Amino acid sequence: MLRLGTPAYLWRVWARGREEPDYRLNWWQRLGWYDKAYRAQWRGAEGFRDACPVVWVHAVSLGEARAAVPLIQALRRQCAGMRLLLTHTTATGREAGKALLNAEHGDMQTWLPYDTPGAVWRFLRFHRPQVGVLMETEVWPNVQHQALEAGVPMVLANARLSEKSLRQGLRLSALMKPAAQALAAVLAQTDADARRLAQLLQGASPNGLQALRVCGNVKFDMSPDAALLARGRAWQQALKAQVPDAHLVMAASTREGEEASLLAAWQAARKPAGARLLIVPRHPQRFDEVAMRVQASGLSLSRRSQWVGDAPDAQALQAQVWLGDSMREMPAYFAASDMALLGGSFAPLGGQNLIEAAACGCPIVVGPSTFNFEEAAELSLAADAARRARDWPEGVAKALAWLQEGSAAERQARCLVFAQAHQGAADLMAREILLRLRPAGRATRGGA
Repeated sequence: MLRLGTPAYLWRVWARGREEPDYRLNWWQRLGWYDKAYRAQWRGAEGFRDACPVVWVHAVSLGEARAAVPLIQALRRQCAGMRLLLTHTTATGREAGKALLNAEHGDMQTWLPYDTPGAVWRFLRFHRPQVGVLMETEVWPNVQHQALEAGVPMVLANARLSEKSLRQGLRLSALMKPAAQALAAVLAQTDADARRLAQLLQGASPNGLQALRVCGNVKFDMSPDAALLARGRAWQQALKAQVPDAHLVMAASTREGEEASLLAAWQAARKPAGARLLIVPRHPQRFDEVAMRVQASGLSLSRRSQWVGDAPDAQALQAQVWLGDSMREMPAYFAASDMALLGGSFAPLGGQNLIEAAACGCPIVVGPSTFNFEEAAELSLAADAARRARDWPEGVAKALAWLQEGSAAERQARCLVFAQAHQGAADLMAREILLRLRPAGRATRGGA
């Protein structure tokens, strides 16, 4: 069935490329085919294999690519000179992943092959990884089966599983259970995740799953780039110098359909004259759409992509709304903001990464839906690094009211203490992963 679906899958990739051209980049790699230049580059660094293993890390999209940063850093500390093979499914994940590559070690980046036996087998046969790491929730039947046949240990790292996902997995148990049970290890974020994963993994073969343990969340180990933090603080200083009572409230990683309710709530709220709104959409293909929505609301807009250099220009300093339409600048946006609202949490989408806000010293108001970061949200609320609201109007009101409590330095300190208190997962996971390295060798044929 998956083979029959290949044309539809490729059409979807090609269609997505109309908005994000990188989707069309080297599309044949999604079928496990590699051109002469790629093969030469990979094989030209074969000498690295004798010294250190090939560690394959799959980070499907932007969030997983960011989460992989501290884990890859920990792997490099524990296995100096290791060679990284990094795969993705989305263009935003691939773009973010570029920063993780070390050319001196022969690191390379490619697409995850489509989940058919032949595509996965070609991928494994060519690259011959000695361990595979899947970030968070990515479990694919043929990837797991072919890796098991080829003798490649697969580890699900920073693993999480919501109640909804567990129900879906159990409904599809004939397909998903064998894939999950083929994992060599599952390194869960929380005790609750581990309990749900244990239900899915029940009956694992002795030759498959070797360990299910709780390691914590590697996103607590993320260290925001100091230069980006400094950039954001400079933006904040420039705004406050121009508008003495300025407060910048950020809507972080908003999803489709959220901006309309956010803008309506913002316009209806009682707020200081200097209050400004910063919107950072989750997906770059929506930047223009969100810009048009802001302008249609009657609010003046400044787009980050149109600033000259790294500082807001005169028009930006007067605009009522900033649009964060750039990549890799999230720490700068958090550092510039006095307060944040968590996108994806005011709709039933589970929320985005609230840990990054705390690591940047930015307090955040979350909506009712945070199942993607369930324990992190509760810990953040308990530490008063976050507060919860029922909807966008209450969220905006709570954010504006919180700005009047205490000092900015006090709020920032609470966030930083919270973020630093839960670090250490990356080193734990790296040790577990490296324990499962197989000897270097060629993958065997497991499918066609």
